Amino acid sequence: MATNSSQKNQNKIGGKDLITIGIFTALYFVLIAVAGMLGYIPIFIPLMVVLVPLIGGIPFMLFVTKAKKFGMVLIMGVLVGLCMLVGGMGYWALPISIVTSLIAELILKSGNYTSAKKSVLGCGVFNMWILGNFVPFYVGDSYYATLAERFGQAYVDTLQSYLPLWFIPVMIIASFAFGIVGALIGKSLCKKHFQRAGII
Repeated sequence: MATNSSQKNQNKIGGKDLITIGIFTALYFVLIAVAGMLGYIPIFIPLMVVLVPLIGGIPFMLFVTKAKKFGMVLIMGVLVGLCMLVGGMGYWALPISIVTSLIAELILKSGNYTSAKKSVLGCGVFNMWILGNFVPFYVGDSYYATLAERFGQAYVDTLQSYLPLWFIPVMIIASFAFGIVGALIGKSLCKKHFQRAGII
């Protein structure tokens, strides 16, 4: 009984874990925010489904070497979604990030948080939260109206030409694929950390 109780306590997320989540979420957000600044140029908006997962894969994979308890990846996903909400990107990123981070969490758990392949796959899924930032472009006209007030109608017309309906499946595939690429880059850069964490 005492052993089972001790194992349960070890599996619970504690204060140290929350600090780790906070640090890596901040690092992740700062890096993708740098990519987000390119959004002032219309052509870079659709490219966010490439840039964000690619760049975000590196800190996420480093985070994976520290995230050994169920719920840590999910909390990070929720925080990313909240950052998008507070940052004025709308609320869609929050529910989508909850779904993608939960699936990523389950993938990592299925590999007992020690599988490199599952970590890479989880990273690909996690970074698909970026799709939430694109929902407002396809639901109603209010978002485009807001953009027109800030950047002018010419900016909006150009952006609309870059985001046709047929581009939706392309974004879905790209966000996952480049999340995988980002994960592989991150895994390569953080090789020593993976070895220390026992991830193979």
